[in-house]
Amino acid sequence: MTISASIYAGARVRQTGALDLGTPAVEIDTGRKNFDFVDGVTAGKADRVFSDRRTLAASASENLDLAGGLTDAFGAALTFAKVVALVVKAADANASDIVLGGAASNAFVGPFGAATHTIAVKPGGALTLVAPNGGWPVTAGTGDLLKVLNGSGGAAADYEIVILGTSG
Repeated sequence: MTISASIYAGARVRQTGALDLGTPAVEIDTGRKNFDFVDGVTAGKADRVFSDRRTLAASASENLDLAGGLTDAFGAALTFAKVVALVVKAADANASDIVLGGAASNAFVGPFGAATHTIAVKPGGALTLVAPNGGWPVTAGTGDLLKVLNGSGGAAADYEIVILGTSG
C-alpha cells in the first residue's frame, strides 16, 4: 500500500465599512497552502494513515493509541513513529466541543505543548495541524495516547478524524 495526501489551509476575508461617500473594503487572501505528502518516512512524506467517523457518548472520552491501537482502512495495525498531520471535524449538530489532548498518562504531546494541554473544536468547527518537516514524535508506552473527549454536553457527539504519519 502506498500513500499520497494533500492537506490544505488558507483564509480569504473581505471586510467592509460605511463612509459618507463610499464603502471602503479590505481584502485578505492568504492563498491556499497545500501540504502534499508522498509515500515514505522522511520530510514531506507519510506511510501511515488513520481515518474514522466516531461517536462519543455524553461526557465520554477515548484514548486513541497511536502506537499499535489503531487500524488503517484495510484492517492493518498502525504504529506511528511520528504524526505529520492531524485533522478533526466536529459535527454541526453536536451540543458540546470535541476536546483533544490531556490524556491522564502516556499522553501524545505533539502539537499541544505539554501533556495536560488541550484544544477544543467547537460544534461545526474543524482543526488542521500540519508538521511536514519531521512531524511530532510518538513514543510507544510513554507518549502515544491521543485523548478525545466529548465536552460538557449532555448528548452524544460525532467527529471525523484523520491522522497522517510515518512508521520511522
